Amino acid sequence: MIAFERFTLANGLTVLVHEDASTPMAVVNLMYDVGARDEDPSRTGFAHLFEHLMFGGSINIESYDEPLQLAGGENNAYTTNDLTNYYCQLPAENLETAFWLESDRMLSLAFSEKSLDVQRKVVCEEFKEHYINKPYGDAWQIMRQMAYKVHPYQWMTIGKELKHVEDATLTDVKNFFAKHYTPLNAILVVAGNVKKEHVLSLAQKWFEPIPSGKRYERNLPVEPRQQEARKHTHYADVPLDAFYKTWHMPSRMERGYYVTDLITDILGSGASSRLYQKLVKEKQLFSNIDCYHFGSRDAGLLSIEGRLVKGVSPQTAEAAIEEELTQLKTKLVDEKELRKVINKTESTIIFEDMSVMSRANSLAYYELLGNAALMNEELEKYRTVTAEELQETCKSIFREENSNTLYYLSKQKN
Repeated sequence: MIAFERFTLANGLTVLVHEDASTPMAVVNLMYDVGARDEDPSRTGFAHLFEHLMFGGSINIESYDEPLQLAGGENNAYTTNDLTNYYCQLPAENLETAFWLESDRMLSLAFSEKSLDVQRKVVCEEFKEHYINKPYGDAWQIMRQMAYKVHPYQWMTIGKELKHVEDATLTDVKNFFAKHYTPLNAILVVAGNVKKEHVLSLAQKWFEPIPSGKRYERNLPVEPRQQEARKHTHYADVPLDAFYKTWHMPSRMERGYYVTDLITDILGSGASSRLYQKLVKEKQLFSNIDCYHFGSRDAGLLSIEGRLVKGVSPQTAEAAIEEELTQLKTKLVDEKELRKVINKTESTIIFEDMSVMSRANSLAYYELLGNAALMNEELEKYRTVTAEELQETCKSIFREENSNTLYYLSKQKN
């Protein structure tokens, strides 16, 4: 049970406090309710670009990293299609340094052509290195555009195309900041060796004077139910043929999400999983294979992907995968296998909760989903999943008309 207190400042900023006297450290986690799904389709990559811009200095603080390091702290950030998260950890006695730093860049970044130019180049190089020049780097760009026709999950956090970031203007980024980086659109979590009264006092001192901004009202298009299978073959300079297949699955807050999470563990989590045992070890069709999902806030994707052994056709590999999926749809998972994946999920959650950094992140995320207390209900939702639920969910998801298949093949064969 993760205990916490919730406060709301006069400007609308939500503040959560989790006290843990067992550590000398404090974590300050600031989560903004903005991700790649909130971007203009003609100006993508902005949420990720801001992850970089936020470390470029604010009006009163030229460098974010230097004062934090002098206070014995460290920091990082990440962007997804659903959110942007900034977090730092430092000795608890230096907690106010983190409040000073985070509040100043929320109040106003030091927007300049120079800063934008530097970070734009960094992001563009990242785009080229990981998504254009890297083998298989564009596979998920292709797959997302196959799977989503109207929802903004059709592009990755790096952006739909390099040109969008290259053409980003100072006016563009200022508008994006004003729209999304406001107290009303953020959740502040402070965890570790702290006291709620002190945290509230610091929050009122450093964050409450910031104008609340306008609440961002999300109105995203709903992806229609997929009615026919989509297939695509792509050739590239890669050493091995690769196979990617996805199916639409329930969103993060639906019961079906928890069932689907266990299905991916049964199929593809580790060397004891069904797909690895059958298709890598026994049939030797794949050199590696994974099954996973993205945990998206809106309806997401379950994916199976792997590299084929040389000489194996993608059609043969796909047929073998389909055999395994048919097993799940026609035969109940036995109690021993179900307990195994539930126990593994339980141990993962418990292990993650041992870190105060992870607890702070989880509290922010579940508050973003609707209520931080939800994180204390997760284990019970997994524990109550039945074999019958697994089978029905498999029947619902693993329909061919709900699938998207990408054969990513080596040009050497063509």
